Amino acid sequence: MTDVTQSPLSAVEGNRRFCKQRPFTPPRLCHPQLSKVSSVTTQKPLELILARNLMSALSTPAFLVDEGGVLVFYNEAAGMLLGKRFEELGTVGAEEWGALFGPFDESGEPIPYDDLPIVLAVRNGRPAHADFEISSADGARHQVEVSAFPILTAHGSQGAIAVFWPAGSSNGAGR
Repeated sequence: MTDVTQSPLSAVEGNRRFCKQRPFTPPRLCHPQLSKVSSVTTQKPLELILARNLMSALSTPAFLVDEGGVLVFYNEAAGMLLGKRFEELGTVGAEEWGALFGPFDESGEPIPYDDLPIVLAVRNGRPAHADFEISSADGARHQVEVSAFPILTAHGSQGAIAVFWPAGSSNGAGR
């Protein structure tokens, strides 16, 4: 028999406590109740909503992932570089966005997921930076620099933002 005294929100809170012991584990894998709750609680954390709003106003390409590594948004500038607007792709898991865009090291090999700046930012709760190559939807390769920083709250990590730009380029500010 189902425990009706536990609300969907208390199941999500239990999931957050459980996931804190296993950082950067996709939420659906952390707690068996989450799969039952996810259809009820589809609202993203406020911090991710605010981060998305900020990124929408930037002309610097940027990615937003949640605490499980799911790509929840990228801005128009990133869409131009990647050759695909976010509205065309939508929310995708780490394996899918990695297969679509890379990144790749200097020899053209895929960079391990655990070594990506955005993953390190979420897991370690601190900024990370790297240079690598990404692939756009048309197969063109772009050498970029990426800086990622976590979105931290009193409740822990909510995700991370990664900003990227062509490697070696100037931002026009007299660098």
